[in-house]
Amino acid sequence: MTRINTNVQSLIAQRVLGQNNFQLNTSLERLSTGLRINRGKDDPAGLIASENLRSEIRSTNAAISNAERADQVLNIAEGGLQEVSGLLVELQGLLTSTASKAGLSKEEQDANQVQIDSILQTIDRIAGQTNFQGVKLLNGNFDYQTSAVNSNVSQFQVNGAKFKGDSMNVDVNITTSAQRGQLFMDLGGAGELNMNNTGSAFTVEISGSLGSRQLQFSSGTSFAAIQDAINTFSDVTGVVASAEGNGIKLASSEFGSNNFVSLRVVNDGNVQGGGIMKYDSGDANTLSTDPNDTTAFSAANNGVRDRGQDVVANINGVMATANGRTISVNSDMLDVRINLTEDSATQLSNFTAFQITGGGADFQLGSKVDIEGKVSLGISDVSSRKLGSIEDADNLGKFFNLSDLSSGRGLNVVDGDIGLAQEVVGKAINEVASQRGRLGAFQSNTIGATMRSLAIAVENTEAAQSVIRDADFASETAALTRSQILSQASINTLSLANQSPQNALALLG
Repeated sequence: MTRINTNVQSLIAQRVLGQNNFQLNTSLERLSTGLRINRGKDDPAGLIASENLRSEIRSTNAAISNAERADQVLNIAEGGLQEVSGLLVELQGLLTSTASKAGLSKEEQDANQVQIDSILQTIDRIAGQTNFQGVKLLNGNFDYQTSAVNSNVSQFQVNGAKFKGDSMNVDVNITTSAQRGQLFMDLGGAGELNMNNTGSAFTVEISGSLGSRQLQFSSGTSFAAIQDAINTFSDVTGVVASAEGNGIKLASSEFGSNNFVSLRVVNDGNVQGGGIMKYDSGDANTLSTDPNDTTAFSAANNGVRDRGQDVVANINGVMATANGRTISVNSDMLDVRINLTEDSATQLSNFTAFQITGGGADFQLGSKVDIEGKVSLGISDVSSRKLGSIEDADNLGKFFNLSDLSSGRGLNVVDGDIGLAQEVVGKAINEVASQRGRLGAFQSNTIGATMRSLAIAVENTEAAQSVIRDADFASETAALTRSQILSQASINTLSLANQSPQNALALLG
């Protein structure tokens, strides 16, 4: 059939040309933008997946930036702590020098005290001035805020805490009590040594975690005198004595499995009494009735030893690491160290040690803003009044700290207790070193590992997003070439189709 009004072949050629031009335009758009998906109609499901992946990539890159910023913050804090550490080491040297009283004039002692005052002032200045963009780092600004501290707690340190809500309770459950190493010398009930006038001496060697001393006592020596003689060397042996009832109680100066009491009888001198007795394993105040726990003086030439015991407890359901009466946990959610009082450490109990109400330095190191992606770190105050806190053994409940080394205070080097001052400085050095170690571990392990893992996550997520969204240039250029050829062919065909109705004119003659 030959028609003029309706050119079907032309309509077909126009439709095919339109399709070919659409494919050509699509290929040109993809090649010019580099994207396979430029609008929702290109691939609705692919667009949704691609947008989610793009969001994840942006969040992860932000988390990497957060980690880099956290590392910079901690570098500044570490610089301040390093200076404080150096000053404390210098302070330790000044204490040792000044302790040689006979070799120093009063003027030299006063000069050393001036240096100590200057060091303490410098430490306080560093604590108050170390900052990042105006935010002070070492003045306790990032220490944790606590309340409702239980009387069973003598000291505590919160190094890290993550929690939802306004606060977190730190609950302690003591399941096994702490104990000192302790022995009892049963010397009879006369209140003094009785060796039946043999003229011999009662010679013993007393040992503890710090060292040992050999002591000798004659007949008639009172229990009080024996107690005082043993306690004269407590700083050397780590053993303290107390006259009780029929004899002398010997105990390690500290609690825990690292402390012990050992008593070896070098010469019993025919001393009267029941011998060396151990205490009941379940009650540190009751002597054991087991015959195997009593050793005659004449049979103690190889020594009798009793070791202390660490407290066993858990904190918020996590088994705590213990050293004497100090317990600690270090988990992703809570990192605390608690020193228990003697009364609480030696009893089985449950109690809330304190409540954490806020504070800490929070860093968002995960792409998702939730408690799992947040890392919280405590940075303690390193001013002199906060460092080196030690309880006075002769006045329980009274504490000394680094500021007590200043002029006119109880630990000054002119007329104060230099031995205790050195303990305070030693503890302060350990505290600063411990904090530097924590920050260093946080930088090396937490931040370093996080940055590496996030970088890998970004790499893999980018790859996944690229597969979905980016154009394949090899495929698209092939499609472009095909579409160009088909489009040109369609144009030629349309030209021929438009010319075909003219053939009908031949029928008109």
